[in-house]
Order: sequence, then structure tokens, then C-alpha cells
Amino acid sequence: MTEEQRLLVLGYPSHSTHYNWCKQAREHGAFTLDVDILTRNSAVFRIHQALGLLFPQERLGVDWLRGPNNEVVFGGHPPLDLITNGSQDGLLSVRRFLDGARGGLYVQPNTIDEAFTPYDDTEIVFL
Repeated sequence: MTEEQRLLVLGYPSHSTHYNWCKQAREHGAFTLDVDILTRNSAVFRIHQALGLLFPQERLGVDWLRGPNNEVVFGGHPPLDLITNGSQDGLLSVRRFLDGARGGLYVQPNTIDEAFTPYDDTEIVFL
């Protein structure tokens, strides 16, 4: 992401505030983040985790984030557009969508799913 996009994900703090957070983090210094920033960071980590679980290769997850998506929540735009729109709700919407996908709600099949042959009744065993 560009620096502008990273700032939007964080709620657009000032450049000096963002710089100081990065500096403190690199130096293992102590600093305090407000609830909004912590919620945004949590959403980013959960999005990253979900992409790692849903896609067998990191590149496929990145492609999903950057490519157009026809699911209603994205309206034909890339999910990254919603993540970087500056609102906490955009981040949480993508996170909820991916949580749903992880839980079995329908999403477009990935390359592994496309090659899957459905089971027939003779392969299902009830114990």
C-alpha cells in the first residue's frame, strides 16, 4: 500500500503522529494508542489471518484484495478500496466478509475449489 493508503487505514493521523508511532515501535518504546486505532489494527490483523486461511498462497490473497469483486458489499470494486476508505466501518466490513467466508458462507471458488469433484452418495459414510 502507499503511505496515503496506510494512513487512511489508521484513520488518517497526522504524518508526525504516524512517524512517532513507527519510531517508537522500531525502538521497542512504550506508546499509547486509542481505542479507534486498536480496533483498526485488530481488523487489519484479522483480515491478514483470514486471507492466510482462505488462500493457499499469499499472492492469491493480495490479488483478491486488489481485484474487482462483485459481492454486494464491494459493489464491483476491489476490497482494498473499502479497507482504505478511511472509515473503521470499511475495515470491519471486509473483516466480517472474510470471517463469513471462513465460516462457510459462499464466496467465489479459488483454484483449489474449482478442481474439487463433489462427493457422491456412495462416498458418504454415516457412523
